[in-house]
Amino acid sequence: MQNNIPVNPKFLMNVFESMRDGVMIMDPAGIVVYFNKAAEKITEYSREEIYGSPCTVLDTDTCVILTESGRQRCCNLFEEGSIVDKKCRIRTKSGKTVYLLKNAVLLKNDDDEVIGAVENLTDITSLYMKELELEELKQEIRKHNWFMGLLGNSPPMHKLFDKIRNAATSDASVLICGESGTGKELVANAIHKLSQRREGPFVKMNCASLNEYLLESELFGHKKGSFTGAINDRKGRFEAADNGSIFLDEIGDMPHAMQVKLLRVLEEKVIERVGEHKPINIDIRLISATHQDLHDLIAAGRFRHDLMYRVNSIIIHTPPLRDRIDDIPLLVAHYLKKISVTNDKVIKSVSSPALDILKSYKWPGNVRQLQNALEHAAITCKSDTIDVSDLPDYVFQEEKTEKAEQLPEQDKIRSALVMFKGNRTLAAKHLGMSRVTLWKRIKDYNITV
Repeated sequence: MQNNIPVNPKFLMNVFESMRDGVMIMDPAGIVVYFNKAAEKITEYSREEIYGSPCTVLDTDTCVILTESGRQRCCNLFEEGSIVDKKCRIRTKSGKTVYLLKNAVLLKNDDDEVIGAVENLTDITSLYMKELELEELKQEIRKHNWFMGLLGNSPPMHKLFDKIRNAATSDASVLICGESGTGKELVANAIHKLSQRREGPFVKMNCASLNEYLLESELFGHKKGSFTGAINDRKGRFEAADNGSIFLDEIGDMPHAMQVKLLRVLEEKVIERVGEHKPINIDIRLISATHQDLHDLIAAGRFRHDLMYRVNSIIIHTPPLRDRIDDIPLLVAHYLKKISVTNDKVIKSVSSPALDILKSYKWPGNVRQLQNALEHAAITCKSDTIDVSDLPDYVFQEEKTEKAEQLPEQDKIRSALVMFKGNRTLAAKHLGMSRVTLWKRIKDYNITV
């Protein structure tokens, strides 16, 4: 099919002028002969100021070097023929530093002679500054409250850190127990990073994500043609983890037949690929995790008794967030900075009443749920401070327990008023009634707080 788009110099100039990225064209001597509107905006130079000048006028750190005789051009574009995704910085006309992603190619005529070069300049300053802020945030937190990706300064967390350090000195299997969202994978990774196997691989597998047959193939690998879809030999996770650590998450959900095979691996340090009867020796450390009680699973016939004692030589419990509420302000500050950087919206703090609510909520989803709640609040927040009205509704709901259900209504109301320091609006929301109804109940029961 014939292309009817007119390709001529005027058409190409119109294309360049409509681009959001800067475009600069130089002759073989590096003299600028074209500068589009986007380039003017990025550099703050007008094209009239740039035309006829060497490209070094932009003071690019990758194109100019400082010598005893002054700044000298150091450009290898005309020797190498192209520049691909090169990060650099320039100084604008006003002296401001701008970070760019540069791409460039040579221009040649029909005789393959170099007649110039064209550069594409993408402004990545905002992205660079976000990356810088995130790194500064990490460094700031790591000074006092950061341990191998785990954040906390409460007694339960310091106890956890000590257990991680102790587990790292051994090569015994580790079982990490804890609720969802308490950082079990971070604990596993920390143990590996601190252990003598730190230079080896750290391989992860979720036992609840696949059925028995796919899980066997993932863990042990398979031989070409051993089943439909096995078009090549494939190394399994155990082989991939050789001389390192393998993390089996949700081991309590592992199918019974796979438990038998895992037991053999732990006893003999040998695996066989699916469809192949050739033993393969492996040297791995097993770190597993579960949110379930393995003793209950054994009683229900869902987990092997002998396997449990193979996987739990060292047991580590990750504390739920409700048991370390002193860490909530620290976690809130961390996630607010992270949310502000990634969402390009400045959220500086959480109001004291809102923080009190966050500290009184039980957080069944733990740190992961707290992060989601803050992300929700950041979206609804109209200022730089998250207030009570910005929090998701579920943080106000009373936890339904058998003991709580048996309490007289006046005791529930009194408890809610104490929790929210006499704030009837928050107490009513917590109890699931209107403010008017709460006012009537307070009057009927003659409640004072």
